[in-house]
Amino acid sequence: MKEDNNFCTIYLIRYGEAEGNVKEIMMGHLDLPLTEKGKIQVRDVSQRLKHVHFDFVYSSDLVRAKQTAELIAQERNLAVQTSKLLRERSYGIHEGKSRAEYTAKARAFWEELNKLSEEARKNAQYPDGIESDASLASRMITFLREIAVANPGKTVLVVAHGAIIRNFLIHVGFAKREELPMFRSLENGAFIKLMSDGIDFIVKETAGVNKETKNTEKSGE
Repeated sequence: MKEDNNFCTIYLIRYGEAEGNVKEIMMGHLDLPLTEKGKIQVRDVSQRLKHVHFDFVYSSDLVRAKQTAELIAQERNLAVQTSKLLRERSYGIHEGKSRAEYTAKARAFWEELNKLSEEARKNAQYPDGIESDASLASRMITFLREIAVANPGKTVLVVAHGAIIRNFLIHVGFAKREELPMFRSLENGAFIKLMSDGIDFIVKETAGVNKETKNTEKSGE
């Protein structure tokens, strides 16, 4: 069955496991490559999507995402186009620090943030140079809308990062914040199939996206 020609089909993929995931550090904009396990995860995803014809491939310019996109694109003889708009959330002074250290230092802030309404939270300013939800959503949605408008009837692959994808899914109403707990909600190699006309986003399929029904959110991404 063909998709509506007014809509662009977008496969939004999280990169495979990177060195920073193994070390359990806050990567943010740090440029760390995939592990061997990560490369295997990406090949598994590529195999799972072997029936999908991609017209274009886009990626965050960070190496872990770009490597992921290249591993999938090379089997289809496609070039990878990169964009800074798809980068992970910036964690400011916490980048390169251990996840445990970040969690301990940010706990009080996240607890206060969790008391806010969803709208207030979207516009809250974060401390220590951490990028806000509003900024994260703005750059992801700007990019995806531009791609959708430029490619009606086409299918594109977009490789990005855990926090920015999670924030996007919450923003478009796929799940409540507490249903997508930080650190655990998106597996490496997870993908989301979207349809978009450049205005609306419709989630058609997910794999490796773990929704939870009770509030287990603590801190960080």
